Amino acid sequence: MIVSLTEVEQFDQVAALFGEIWSLDIAASPVPAELMCALQLTGNYVAGAYAGSELVGAAVGFFDSSGALHSHVAGVRASARGRGVGLALKLHQRDWALARGITKIHWTFDPLVRRNAHFNLVKLGARPVRYLPNFYGPIGEGESDRFLVEWSLTSSPPPVVGPSLTIALPADIEALRLSDPASALRWRLAVREAVELAFAEGYAVTGMTPDGSYVLTLEAE
Repeated sequence: MIVSLTEVEQFDQVAALFGEIWSLDIAASPVPAELMCALQLTGNYVAGAYAGSELVGAAVGFFDSSGALHSHVAGVRASARGRGVGLALKLHQRDWALARGITKIHWTFDPLVRRNAHFNLVKLGARPVRYLPNFYGPIGEGESDRFLVEWSLTSSPPPVVGPSLTIALPADIEALRLSDPASALRWRLAVREAVELAFAEGYAVTGMTPDGSYVLTLEAE
C-alpha cells in the first residue's frame, strides 16, 4: 500500500528508513523529518510504501523551477526489494503528479548502477537529459556523478531513428567499490568521459542493450 504521509511520526520513520538504506545515522538521513514536515505543509510529495504495518519504502519530492516534480529521494528496504515496491512508488508518484497537472518528473541516479539504469530507462521510459559530474562531492570511491533524468508522464519516448553507439557499464559497481575501489574509480572516469564526449557530439541516451550497456543515438538531421 502506498500512501501520502502527513504526520511527524511518519516522517521520523522515513528518516530512519533512509538512514538504514544508505547506512547512515538518522541524523544524517538524506531528508530529515523536519524538512519533510515543511515539504508536506507546502504541498510537495512525501509518500510511504507499507507491507502491512511495516514501512518498506518511501519517496520525497518537490516542485522545481520548470514546474516539474523533482523526485529527490526514493528508497526501498533491502528485505523488500524485488517485490515491485520501487515501481509502485513511482506509479503513485506519477498519479499524484498528474492529479495536480504536472506532466514531468525529474530525478538523479548514479549512471554506473546498472539495475537502476535499467529500471529508469527501460521499465519507466525516463531519459537522461544532463550528466552531472561529482554532483554531491566525494562519496565512496571519491566521485558522485549523476544522470539527471526526465520522465514524461503523458508521452512515450520517441522512436530511435539516428546512428547509435553503446557505452558499457560494470556488472555490479556496488560490489566492485568494496572489492576494488581503484577499478571502480576507473569505471567512473571512463563512463564520464564517454558520455560527455557523446553528449557534446549531439548524442542522447535512448535505452539499454540486453547486456546492460547504454545506447546513445544521434538525432537524425
